[in-house]
Amino acid sequence: MKTCWIKSDDKTAVLEYRDMPIPEPKAGEVVLKNYGSSLNRGELIVGSVVHGGPLKLGGGDGAGVVHSIGAGVSGFKVGDKVYGRVMGGWAEYCAARAEQLMLMPERLTWEQAASVGVAFLTAYELIFPPYGKLKKGETLLVAGASSGVGVAAVQIGKALGCTVIGTSGSADKLAKLKALGMDHGILTRKPDFAAKVKELTGGKGIDLAINLVGGSVFAELMRTLARKGRIGIVGYVDGVFKAEIDLNALHANRFEVYGVSNSKATAEEKAEAMRCFARDVAPMLNDGRIVPVVDKVFAFDQLPEAKKYVESDAQMGKVVVRVQ
Repeated sequence: MKTCWIKSDDKTAVLEYRDMPIPEPKAGEVVLKNYGSSLNRGELIVGSVVHGGPLKLGGGDGAGVVHSIGAGVSGFKVGDKVYGRVMGGWAEYCAARAEQLMLMPERLTWEQAASVGVAFLTAYELIFPPYGKLKKGETLLVAGASSGVGVAAVQIGKALGCTVIGTSGSADKLAKLKALGMDHGILTRKPDFAAKVKELTGGKGIDLAINLVGGSVFAELMRTLARKGRIGIVGYVDGVFKAEIDLNALHANRFEVYGVSNSKATAEEKAEAMRCFARDVAPMLNDGRIVPVVDKVFAFDQLPEAKKYVESDAQMGKVVVRVQ
């Protein structure tokens, strides 16, 4: 089968195609004939460019048909359509832990289903307990709202009944986000939006701010918060890993700051996140309250072009590769 790998070449992510045998499922695993996967910035930027590391089979998302099942797996049978987080989705067949997969709703296309796993699970962990604790009627700010995780966060926030504000450097992307239901868009790439946020919230501030940009906007996000506000950190597209922290403001207002990453998550932590996602968000995908946003679809042999497109910051939502 054809596969595509990511390697770090002088702090640059380089793609390399290889022919590999179809994987055999280990205990607790499912192998699927894969129809789609997506590109995730964390894999291309943080996983390769920032940290470097060994050659890695790309693709954390998958959507396909169950091909074979390992020992101890229940709840799936050969021929089921499934989607979720996989181990190497840039391949014609890929393995996944059974607890990381869900049965695929008929209303979703392969491309839509392939865009869910990483982005929506990340947005979920940013927004729901035990971290974000966003509740109906609260206000969510998404810095970098046009990314895959950003769009998912906007959609989940609206589905929960919250007011959602997003920042982007593109007026066109903000218009598209408003068409999805986002309440307010702020056109900026700079840390200059706190005053506008306070104006939009009647001086109250933000209950939950999601930082998909990086250190350059962290201090500004803190200035947007209401008392007991929270900041969730997941992205570094600006390449800035350090930031100013106003300890007095954090202390006096009982702010909470947390990060979401799978780089050191245990298997049980990942399984628990998927169980909770299946309970809290999957029903919204099943009944159409949330429809994954696919910006552009590439053929499998166009993965290098897809990578360039993601790195150009042109996308609004997810970029998907059609594998089969």
